Amino acid sequence: MTIDEGASTADARDSRVAEPRAGRDAAGRARYRRILRFAARAFVQIWWFELVLPRVGMAHVAERTRDDRMLALARRFRALAVALGGLMIKIGQFMSSRLDVLPPEITAELAALQDEVPAVPFEQIRVVADTELGMPLERAFASFDRMPVAAASLGQAHRATLLPADAAETGLDAVIVKVQRPGIDRIVEVDLAALRRVARWAQRVRMVSDRVDAPALVEEFAQTCHEEIDYLHEAVSAERFAQDFIDDDRVGAPAIVWERSTRRVLTLEDVTAIKINDTVALRAAGIDPADVAQVFAGVMLDQVFTHSFVHADPHPGNIFVTPLDGSARGWRLTFIDFGMMAEVPDDLRAGLRTLVIAVAARDSRGLVRAAQQIGVLLPSADTVQLERALTVLFARFGGMGFSELRDVDPEELRQFGMEFGDTVRSLPVQLPEKLLLLMRAVSLTSGMCSALDASFNIWEPVEPYATKLLRDESGNLVQDLVAQSTANMGALWRMPARVDGLIDRFDAGTLTFDISSLEHRLDRIIRVAVRAVSAVLFGGLLIGGALLLGPVTWLGVTLMSVSVLPLLHAVFGRR
Repeated sequence: MTIDEGASTADARDSRVAEPRAGRDAAGRARYRRILRFAARAFVQIWWFELVLPRVGMAHVAERTRDDRMLALARRFRALAVALGGLMIKIGQFMSSRLDVLPPEITAELAALQDEVPAVPFEQIRVVADTELGMPLERAFASFDRMPVAAASLGQAHRATLLPADAAETGLDAVIVKVQRPGIDRIVEVDLAALRRVARWAQRVRMVSDRVDAPALVEEFAQTCHEEIDYLHEAVSAERFAQDFIDDDRVGAPAIVWERSTRRVLTLEDVTAIKINDTVALRAAGIDPADVAQVFAGVMLDQVFTHSFVHADPHPGNIFVTPLDGSARGWRLTFIDFGMMAEVPDDLRAGLRTLVIAVAARDSRGLVRAAQQIGVLLPSADTVQLERALTVLFARFGGMGFSELRDVDPEELRQFGMEFGDTVRSLPVQLPEKLLLLMRAVSLTSGMCSALDASFNIWEPVEPYATKLLRDESGNLVQDLVAQSTANMGALWRMPARVDGLIDRFDAGTLTFDISSLEHRLDRIIRVAVRAVSAVLFGGLLIGGALLLGPVTWLGVTLMSVSVLPLLHAVFGRR
């Protein structure tokens, strides 16, 4: 069992309050500043290579070095996270699941953080547990294993046995006791203060602020962290999850021992079994990993579309395959660690339903509408090019499984990925904070299923949902047609009067046309052209100065120094 753990006025006020608290002791100040130094160095590096160089005609340098730079950055972050622990570990674990946006080399580097969290000495754990339970461990449990089963960023787990009276009352004997790390509240406070400041820095970068509200994401992350360090909240979530699947023999969850649980100590049934990614043990138990992949994907889809309550941290250590005697299937999935759960609000679920229907129907326009409904794509976006790109995507790659995609020419995938990425980047795309945990759950699910079954095809578990949603959609078709017909009749009824009014305004000379948007675009084109001239001038002065350094040193130095002025205009000039 594992234990994983806006630039608004209110945000600024919160961070100003948190920073002094973070600095009450030397260790807190040092931790805070170390995080900010790392972030500042990363910002400067990214700013130089991704913003400055491309604007002065050196984009090829940024492209050529990007993979090595990102891998080096991931390694430095991993070293920082291992040294500091706390929320730095959780951030690395989250990024390790983003296979959709990060290269495999980087995600593999960060994934190792899961196994690098050092355990807290038992005597420190004992102090926390004794204080929380109000009695020594020897009186609270019949036995308590000093060696942890697992250690993670916010706490660690130990095996224990209940006292005979408690065992008789609960029907349990072997349990797992999760105990928080000493001082974790202070560490979380310091880390969140640093992250809030980094988010404000990021919000000043236009290409970030146009796509994501970084302070809002940090606040959602903060809420999740505060819920994770409240084990009573996790216990309630565990019972809600179990209730959602009470009639589903595919899913199990551990029972909670409330008499031995507090905000910092959680005692629950020991449900340790075969880890979901242990394919050797699964086959030895007569369980087909491919069947596990299908059931796992179906259960996660149920959580999204049926229960609207999703386990947002479904990594291998949090899911067991439990063999069962007398069951038709012979096994079930047992989920643990409910500290990170994602609620799916009605508007998001409606958008996801629209997305599934569009994908099932290979409807590129419907997929665009779904992106707008979910909030990823702003309604004002010009989506013609995106619809064309999605049409090509469906025609070429639609319905393929992971193994089939591996057979596609890598150059074809790379070329399509570049073109599709350029199309998406040209649109006003944003990342709503409510999607953060759900995206993590989807990413981990996808990676797990493809690891269990190389031929896994995501369309197979999605198909029953898509069929049902399409059936429900067709059931409402008559109502939609009636509503649309009524609206059309109203528009036709009002049209003669509107045309008559338009003619009157034309005769009176009061008909006007708004060309402000056209003027704005022309003005922007002119500004871009002027900045391009500045970039060319910078290059000429820099190269000329470099050539003159030998024969006429003073003139070469002068030209290279003056070249800074057009560089600053090209980079920071008004857009």
